[in-house]
Amino acid sequence: MKATYLGHACILLEFDGTSILFDPFLSGNPLAKDINMDQLKPDYIFISHAHQDHILDVETIAKQSGATLVSNFEIITYYQEKGLKGLPLNHGGHLKIGDITVKYVTAIHSSVFPDGTYGGNPGGFVLWNNHSCVYFAGDTALTMDMKLIPMLCPTVDLAILPVGDTFTMGGQEALLAADFVQCKQVIGCHFDTFAPIMVNNKEELIKLFSENGKTLHLPTIGEQIEY
Repeated sequence: MKATYLGHACILLEFDGTSILFDPFLSGNPLAKDINMDQLKPDYIFISHAHQDHILDVETIAKQSGATLVSNFEIITYYQEKGLKGLPLNHGGHLKIGDITVKYVTAIHSSVFPDGTYGGNPGGFVLWNNHSCVYFAGDTALTMDMKLIPMLCPTVDLAILPVGDTFTMGGQEALLAADFVQCKQVIGCHFDTFAPIMVNNKEELIKLFSENGKTLHLPTIGEQIEY
């Protein structure tokens, strides 16, 4: 399993031969200028919610790659009307993509497309097969619903959590979220892209996680983390 950080909340996950791209926001992110979007050929694009900084490049990448979209009913319907293919979910539901099970879970946030179209309820994703389990939280506040994940899903090996504060939970809340989902390996996302979500205490935050028996990765754009 390999995760490549592409900036903001955009992660490319290589999951036992299946390539999954989360929340593509590249062309509008000057920090990701060195990422060649034309080379991205995911099998699936997972969309946590409809805000522009999570969906800006969905259509471009889906058309060049033939990727199938995975998101809530409203978001999938929106893109199906544009000729893209997708698999809809809603909270509590599962679907199967090959040998991977995907569960759509709660996120506390908002969701609307740039053109004003309702984006349904935001969410996160838990993905697993016989070997690994990953939690992608999406944009969210800390929520007690995260405690349900270990009750309903296999042991989470890797959690991808927002740490930038202001519009999502911050680093200390992400530590609690890691406790709630009982995961020791965390990749932070949704940080440093804009002034309101700058993380200026990275070393302190990494140390805080370490002191609590966890590893926090705050990757640079393009960095690959392998498990």
